[in-house]
Amino acid sequence: MNNNAVVRTQKLVKEFDGVRAVKELDLVIPAGSIFGLLGPNGSGKTTTIRTCLGVYIPDSGSIELLGNSDPLAVRDRVGYLPEERGLYPKMQVQEQLAFLASIRGMSHREANGRAAYWLDRLGLADRAKSATEEFSKGMQQKVQFAASVIHEPEVVVLDEPFTGLDPVNTRLLKELILELRDNGCTVILSTHRMEQVEAMCEEIALIHQGELVLRGGVQEVRAQSGSNTLAIEYEGAPGSLDNLPGVTQVHDSGRSARLQLEADADTQQIARALFDRVHLHAFSTEQPSIEEIFLAHVGHGDVTISETGELVEEVAS
Repeated sequence: MNNNAVVRTQKLVKEFDGVRAVKELDLVIPAGSIFGLLGPNGSGKTTTIRTCLGVYIPDSGSIELLGNSDPLAVRDRVGYLPEERGLYPKMQVQEQLAFLASIRGMSHREANGRAAYWLDRLGLADRAKSATEEFSKGMQQKVQFAASVIHEPEVVVLDEPFTGLDPVNTRLLKELILELRDNGCTVILSTHRMEQVEAMCEEIALIHQGELVLRGGVQEVRAQSGSNTLAIEYEGAPGSLDNLPGVTQVHDSGRSARLQLEADADTQQIARALFDRVHLHAFSTEQPSIEEIFLAHVGHGDVTISETGELVEEVAS
């Protein structure tokens, strides 16, 4: 296993009321990377995160966080942005950030300076004296991000960091995360936004039903999954791509589409069928996306794609 690891678990087990949320999980997260920890809702990834951070006590197995078997002993070296917001609604945002920095060991002066710095970086300097409850969900999310990194942690865990953010602020947060990585911070990113995972993460791990089902470098994982996807740009009537031979699923955007193929599909036969139905502008074979790999491993019945592009759990009937 990687000796330069910030997180290492061996045979990790966590149960709630006799139900195993995490099942003998072996996981290594290397230092200095952006690591994607993925899984549908209820997969055990948030339980894994909280157990590794010392929020939960493992039922069996072992954890090392920054080389220490007691996560609480190194908590001041770690930042955590939980999926649920944990801000004080009546408190002014700069005062709140300074307070959170001070309990991480910063002096009053340093804490206020860091709070002002992050509010400026996030475009919130003119609202420094506003109470958190006056902010929109997206603005609160930016404040929560600042709270997770204000003490300059060696490791930061971001659980759904893009929640509530518009495209402009999503891009801003992405740039800040990359900057953290470039400055030596290890970022553990847990998100349903697969396009962000593919763009930012060097390595990923996929947890499903409490077990590790996939781990590796993003490009390595895509290459190992084969070239089973056709990407096309076309003009044609609605329904033109239905029931194509050798195609198992179609992700159609109207003028472009990605076609997932059967293992032994004949691409020439598919091309001929397409030429008979639509006017093709582009046609290429590609490796599957991380989203397609995710769906292939967890099963299409477990998740669906929302209008915002997020993966959302469905309740089985």
